[in-house]
Amino acid sequence: MSQPDDSPPAAASAVPRLTSLAHGGGCGCKIAPGVLQEILKAMPAAGAFPDLLVGTETSDDAAVWRLNDEQALVATTDFFMPVVDDPFDFGRIAATNALSDVYAMGGRPILALAIVGMPVGVLPAETIGAILAGGAAVCRAAGVPVAGGHSIDSVEPIYGLVALGIVHPDRVRTNRTARAGDVLIITKPLGVGVLSAAFKQEKLDSGDYAALIGSTTQLNSVGPALAERPDVHAMTDVTGFGLLGHLLEMCRGAGLAAEVGLSPPLLAGVEALARAGVRTGASGRNWASYGEAVDLPAGLDDWRRDLLTDPQTSGGLLVAVAPEAADEVLAVIRAGGFDEAAVVGRMTEGAPRVRVA
Repeated sequence: MSQPDDSPPAAASAVPRLTSLAHGGGCGCKIAPGVLQEILKAMPAAGAFPDLLVGTETSDDAAVWRLNDEQALVATTDFFMPVVDDPFDFGRIAATNALSDVYAMGGRPILALAIVGMPVGVLPAETIGAILAGGAAVCRAAGVPVAGGHSIDSVEPIYGLVALGIVHPDRVRTNRTARAGDVLIITKPLGVGVLSAAFKQEKLDSGDYAALIGSTTQLNSVGPALAERPDVHAMTDVTGFGLLGHLLEMCRGAGLAAEVGLSPPLLAGVEALARAGVRTGASGRNWASYGEAVDLPAGLDDWRRDLLTDPQTSGGLLVAVAPEAADEVLAVIRAGGFDEAAVVGRMTEGAPRVRVA
């Protein structure tokens, strides 16, 4: 397997690969959506809290609590097992992914706490320290401190953040407020799951590895600017359930249907790997969980379907925007550094399901 230019020297070879210590990686570790729904059936409702603007009702990205007329607190947590072997990069990816939930609600991060579970007898302190350093570097770039956290001795390496942010109560963007006719824009190309699977199978070259790291460590910091626009009606981030899964959550929240195209933007190298049969187990679990709510074209190749269910670790924002403003919003997103942002579909009237065309 080709390694990036900054890969560790051969002397570090005695340290086990991070990905070899985990049964899954990144957002592909998430419990399958169908299983998660079954588990959460027993969870009691939050109850009547008038200042709880967003809770668990619609599978949104974060909780939101109104502090006063001008401020609401965005609170979320996200953590997972390694998707790459470089500890610094693993920390960067996990932190970027956790902060994304704040951005998806239209918030600006203000504070983070570290969540750390490590096999202390297996990984040296230097490796664990590099993971934390990677997360702290991303938080510095986002303008927030890692102000504390909690750690345990764990069989598998786990890292992530509790992330807190602030948003004006009128600018909260949820996954349930899309409108019929809205154009759907995604800020990042798809294929992180395929690339991470290829990495674990030692089939990923240095160029495609760079694409994987570049995408997964790019902060979705355009979120607050989008939330300031009244023509941006809804947002979510695309992570472990894939494009179709998170779009279905948007459909169910709004009581609408959606259409999505067969050719969403893809990261470099993804299509060739997918055609060659590289995929994650999570893509199949995702399809088994929600495939009955998706209409596919007859004869669609499995690899194309799997790209639409491919779990995205630290994926892009999915934005529902009024059709007359779509070009302007797309330009704003691209000006924010998301050069491959693209229109992928639209919301329509109808029962909550997705048609792929």
